[in-house]
Amino acid sequence: MTEGTRTATAADWLEAARPHTWANAFAPVLAGTAAAMLGDGARPGRAVLAGIVAWALIIGVNYANDYSDGIRGTDDDRSGPLRITGSGLVAPGRVKAAAFAAFGLAAVAGCALAALAAWWLIPLGAVCILAAWFYTGGRRPYGYRGLGEAAVFVFFGLVAVCGTEFVQAGRVSPAGLVAAVAVGAISASVNLVNNLRDIPSDAAAGKRTLAVALGDAGTRRLWPVLAAAPLAAAPVLAVLGTWWALGCLAVAPALARAARPVLRGAGGAALIPVLGGVGRAMLAWSALLLTAAALHQALPLPA
Repeated sequence: MTEGTRTATAADWLEAARPHTWANAFAPVLAGTAAAMLGDGARPGRAVLAGIVAWALIIGVNYANDYSDGIRGTDDDRSGPLRITGSGLVAPGRVKAAAFAAFGLAAVAGCALAALAAWWLIPLGAVCILAAWFYTGGRRPYGYRGLGEAAVFVFFGLVAVCGTEFVQAGRVSPAGLVAAVAVGAISASVNLVNNLRDIPSDAAAGKRTLAVALGDAGTRRLWPVLAAAPLAAAPVLAVLGTWWALGCLAVAPALARAARPVLRGAGGAALIPVLGGVGRAMLAWSALLLTAAALHQALPLPA
């Protein structure tokens, strides 16, 4: 696939960074900060550093996926957004360098957090960077073996939310763990619907994602379970943290609208809006949880 002699623009690089996935980076930081705030342990400066780590990691993994899928030919026939490697717009080496530049930024911010919180965050951060690269990189990428959603759940859910709470409050609370599961599940649903869209091209290229393994029908049955996890978590967080957390249920209509193409059997490019819709709902849920934590401090409700 080629874009002729056109030179890649800043807009092309931005699209390759896939801004519609950035909610997967910022939502866990908001949720983790909310959990820290519920325990009177929020530290805004450390939350900002955690946000930089998560944002740089997701940009890095998106460029790494663009590079690795592009050189393997996986992107030769796809219905999703433009890939700058597979399209021939940018030399593979430049895309790879951009990925490692983003990983470098994540490492610098992560080391600053480690200096403030705990030394063992440095090896944990190294594991996160390696996981980001080997998702589609290396000789045996685990993303080609159906483990992509599990990795998203762990790193952009459990690690990101619990890590954000820990660096601020020095501990991980039950409410933080519930929030981590909720964010990890809906974040994994974004990855799953992306792979649902690409089942035909991924199967043809030998990329055995979870969606390829489950098939179209099986993927559509699993997807709403993951996407609805934050709604199920809200009442639990109300009991564990604050009754203001019930306000997180306000995202239900937006999430339902985003889910319609999946539930109605849409395929191909018709599934692209789901990515942004679910991402915005996830970000709104986390913001509402942070608002609930702030209200809990200012106007605590009776137990």
